[in-house]
Amino acid sequence: MDIDRTTVPGAGVLFHLRTPEGAHFALLLETGGTRRLLLYGESDEPIADIALRAEDADRLADLLRSRSVGDRLTRVERRLDLLTRDRRGTASAHR
Repeated sequence: MDIDRTTVPGAGVLFHLRTPEGAHFALLLETGGTRRLLLYGESDEPIADIALRAEDADRLADLLRSRSVGDRLTRVERRLDLLTRDRRGTASAHR
């Protein structure tokens, strides 16, 4: 996916995204915190403009992740448990 970042003075930051298949959409991060999802058709003008509150953007981001935050956290906790168990075992062996 190609992503182009542009600062829009007085508005925020605009990210244009293009998939390898040619789909074009954009995300405008407004200075006030609102996110706007812009969908494009054949022209350079958006055919849809969807305003998202911060909590809506977070929910959408969770849906777009390849794994949920809960799954990622569980994986990190398991790794941490293995690391601390290994360190405790190593520390016991050196006593």
